[in-house]
Amino acid sequence: MTVSADRREELKRVFEEARGCVRCSQLAAARQQVVFGAGNADADLLFVAEAPGANEDREGLPFVGQAGKLLDQLLGDIGLSRRDVFITTVVKCRPPGNREPHPAEIANCHDYLVRQLDLIAPKVVCSLGNFATKLVRDDPAGITRVHGQEEVRVIGRRAVRLYPIYHPTAALYTPRMLEVLRTDFARIPQLLAQPAPAQPPVVVETAPAEEPQPPAGRVEAPDPPPPEPEPPMEGQLGLF
Repeated sequence: MTVSADRREELKRVFEEARGCVRCSQLAAARQQVVFGAGNADADLLFVAEAPGANEDREGLPFVGQAGKLLDQLLGDIGLSRRDVFITTVVKCRPPGNREPHPAEIANCHDYLVRQLDLIAPKVVCSLGNFATKLVRDDPAGITRVHGQEEVRVIGRRAVRLYPIYHPTAALYTPRMLEVLRTDFARIPQLLAQPAPAQPPVVVETAPAEEPQPPAGRVEAPDPPPPEPEPPMEGQLGLF
């Protein structure tokens, strides 16, 4: 089995794990199905949005409905299709009433996104919209300020070229945003042509060294008891 096939099989295992996830009891009880993501498991380009909506929850696929049709059109404008990219979300279950995901829900789902990035290994990640952009950048700057500006960021364990853009839904509500989206999408081929960012060093956890044992027949004296801690000074009680 090739490395690429191995990664696809591991991605399927992560999907099966996510499909039965009950880390967020409210989302698990309300969802119709987990929307893990879809597309090319070897894609150089990955899109990440906020969370599934009602259509996605019903069909189990990201970006269906009018926003999905517009995304297909924008991809076609730059010579790509869904078969060439991977599309996922920060949170894999639809929040009830399409509310914003809660911090605990984002934290519970973060590992799935990190593992997707590890296994798909995209060169470019496009964050779609304000919420997803703030989360993957770990920065409060909004999409109006940072859209169309690429930067190298480490997400989880992987360095990617992050490229924030408006969510296609923005153009459905505000037609003038369509030209902004087209302009930002037009730069994607240029970003894909650049080399992949250098990856951070892999941290290898080592087992703690065993303490040396005393020679046979020799009895070690017990360690003296630790000194009694000094009572804290009154001025330090509120600092620690």
